[in-house]
Amino acid sequence: MIVLVTGGAGYIGSHAARALRRAGYEVVVYDNLSTGHRCLTEGFEFIEGDVADVARLAPVLARADAVMHFAAHTDVRESVTHAREYFANNAGGGLTLLNAVLDAGIEWFVFSSSCAVYGVPGRVPISEEEPRQPVNPYGASKLFVEHALEAYEHAYELRSARLRYFNAAGADESGEAGELHDPETHLIPLALAATMADAPPLEVYGNDYPTADGTCIRDYIHVNDLADAHLRALQYLEAGGKSVSLNLGTGQGHSVLEVIAAVERVTGRPVRRTLAPRRAGDPPELVADPARAQKLWQWKPTRSLEDVVASAWAWMQKSHKLATPTCSS
Repeated sequence: MIVLVTGGAGYIGSHAARALRRAGYEVVVYDNLSTGHRCLTEGFEFIEGDVADVARLAPVLARADAVMHFAAHTDVRESVTHAREYFANNAGGGLTLLNAVLDAGIEWFVFSSSCAVYGVPGRVPISEEEPRQPVNPYGASKLFVEHALEAYEHAYELRSARLRYFNAAGADESGEAGELHDPETHLIPLALAATMADAPPLEVYGNDYPTADGTCIRDYIHVNDLADAHLRALQYLEAGGKSVSLNLGTGQGHSVLEVIAAVERVTGRPVRRTLAPRRAGDPPELVADPARAQKLWQWKPTRSLEDVVASAWAWMQKSHKLATPTCSS
């Protein structure tokens, strides 16, 4: 069975591609390398292209049996100031891909969505019944594709799994893949970098939230646990499962200061940090209720926060640079 992985040269897509390969699937990686990295595609069939390029997509989809879609802009803050690009790429490109998938006769589609579709939740932990009310263009663009998938299921019987995950972190234990964002915006790699004398200190955005230590609480899930969930999603659809939307997280939140403490334990070094004002729109707490995925697929994250940090630290040490990609795009 051939699976097309769009955005497979990126962070989560590259880990999902490896999970698929380990399970015996044939993987074709499709990425325009705008933020992805060619080195993360080594060992896979790789086609450079954009999801909005139907002429480029069509012959690839003609060979595929299923699609996992990761290709998207993902920076929440950037989406506020670059809304046009986010809707064009995430919503417009996503719709173009969906139409091409229909034209190719593909029946199974696994979508990389986000907890950003919920906006500021009324209840934590967040279940799938929470209203979807995104508060930024990134979340709105993800919700657009969710709505399209729901409509296409009813109109065309395209079955899909919409996976809303929380804070992906960590790196593949094999050392083959990890975070290569430029610039880096994620807390754990930034905190790891801040243990080094020649890197900038970590900025902690606010210490006056209504949480136990005053800093934001998030649900950090290892990227390989996420990749396993994507594999199970595909296997579920293959077995005749109905379309589904699921939250993917650990169900346990950690504050910024707790993450910093974990980084200091793993590295044995202090995290240099400064206090900065709150960022607009940052909810105090975002934690998943993953019960539905656990019940439906018997899926449960197996890695702790310490495991997440340790794998990210091993990857960073191997890559020899802190926040700058070490392989060409």
